Amino acid sequence: MTAGPADTGLPSVAVFTLGGTIAMTHAPGGGILPSLSAEALLASVPGLADVARIEALSLLQIPGASLTLADLAMVAGRVTAALAAGADGAVIVQGTDTIEETAFVLDCLLEAGRPVVVTGAMRGPEAAGADGPANLLAAVTVAASGARDTGVVAVLGDTVHAARHVRKVHTGLPAAFVSDPFGPLGHVIEGRFRQAFPAPPRLHLSLPAGATPPPVALLTVGLGEDGRLLQQLAEAGFRGAVLAAMGAGHVPQSLADPLQALARQMPVVLSTRVAGGPVFARTYGFAGSESDLLGRGLIHGGALGALKARLLLQLALAGGAASPAALAALFARAG
Repeated sequence: MTAGPADTGLPSVAVFTLGGTIAMTHAPGGGILPSLSAEALLASVPGLADVARIEALSLLQIPGASLTLADLAMVAGRVTAALAAGADGAVIVQGTDTIEETAFVLDCLLEAGRPVVVTGAMRGPEAAGADGPANLLAAVTVAASGARDTGVVAVLGDTVHAARHVRKVHTGLPAAFVSDPFGPLGHVIEGRFRQAFPAPPRLHLSLPAGATPPPVALLTVGLGEDGRLLQQLAEAGFRGAVLAAMGAGHVPQSLADPLQALARQMPVVLSTRVAGGPVFARTYGFAGSESDLLGRGLIHGGALGALKARLLLQLALAGGAASPAALAALFARAG
């Protein structure tokens, strides 16, 4: 980690960069690619030196879509070490493709009481109206705020989202992230983090050193789905599955029996492909409804969403939580 400036009485914030759009510039062959170091990114942010003493390190230089659970375990270790060494907060800078997922995983892996912030940008630094500098300033402001027990948060557009609730809802607009239906934790206004709500309870899972997270399939159910993939999952080596079902947790009636058979082979979490709202539990009663599938052994995914449910199941299985009761209790807490 680069040496920070002399102690000025300001809070100390460790900034770790992983790449992403925020660090991408045009390549000779066309398109933008990750290229800017942590130091180059931070040098573009006006007023940053008035907010915190920064220690910066470029950990990776890849798109957000290429991050892995192993990468996040490494990042969690570096954040833990920085906070143990006295940093008042930490910022992770990465691509927005996976911010909702990485923030959630880091929230599960980290136990720090001090602020840990994930941020990025929807527009590259060479674009008109680039949002990276403002997002970096807001992220460092939250990390340096002295807030406690916020969990990991995502900060973009001066809005502070809990990792459990944040979702990306647009492919290109700067206002791409929401915390529906719960609303954000707060905002950065006039250079201060103004927290409106408490963070949701933390889950505190671990990824054992050297462990390879078991593969978990993510299946989205569409109109006329015939379920042929379900029969291939165990043979392909998957240890679990998350079902992004229709509506409040529904599938075609023809899938009910195959899903029951799959749930006898591996944990199957019932989630929904709908962006907002939870999986129901007892409203509908037809074959393939939420109550029918839960009665057949699927695990209720709550309001966590399919993307995060898949990661939670991977972490749980990697940590040895494989019994249906233990997994059901974990997802009840999360969702």
